[in-house]
Amino acid sequence: MSSTHADGRPPALLVVMGVSGSGKSTVGAAIAHRLGVAFGDADDFHPPANIAKMTAGIPLDDDDRIPWLEAIGRWLAGHDERGGVISCSALKVAYRDRLRAHAPRVAFVHLHGTREVIARRQASRPGHFMPASLLDSQFDTLEPLGPDEAGLVIDVDQPVDAIVQEYVRRSAGPSGGPSAAPSTRQA
Repeated sequence: MSSTHADGRPPALLVVMGVSGSGKSTVGAAIAHRLGVAFGDADDFHPPANIAKMTAGIPLDDDDRIPWLEAIGRWLAGHDERGGVISCSALKVAYRDRLRAHAPRVAFVHLHGTREVIARRQASRPGHFMPASLLDSQFDTLEPLGPDEAGLVIDVDQPVDAIVQEYVRRSAGPSGGPSAAPSTRQA
């Protein structure tokens, strides 16, 4: 039996998405904590070959991403009834479609920021396997949420608590939350 909110809605099933350095893991963990659901970090689902490629400054191609996305999709499907939040770049519509194939009700929180803001954030996290040199490839690959995709776009150039509060405020709207609402660009 699935658990629901007091208003009858199922618990949130979210992917916090964006380019490397947008704060997906930090924000995703904070949203999961606030909602009282499980959190997963998509970085933990990469096979060693993908990490080696990115560490060497080589962008992943779609073939590299397929097993990674499949593993993330299985995680989402396994958390459908209990709810869950996972951080995942999910840069292309095709990637998000692959995740939705596993978990049709998943919604997305796109953490949006300018190249300058993201570069500044990346510079503050030395030692991450995704080097700053791949930032341009991330922006080149990014396909923003379409009007038919369930989700919200939130500006990253604010404190984490403010991002979480914006998510909570906007997802509690009359539409029943981001899983029922189309994306709205607000950057």
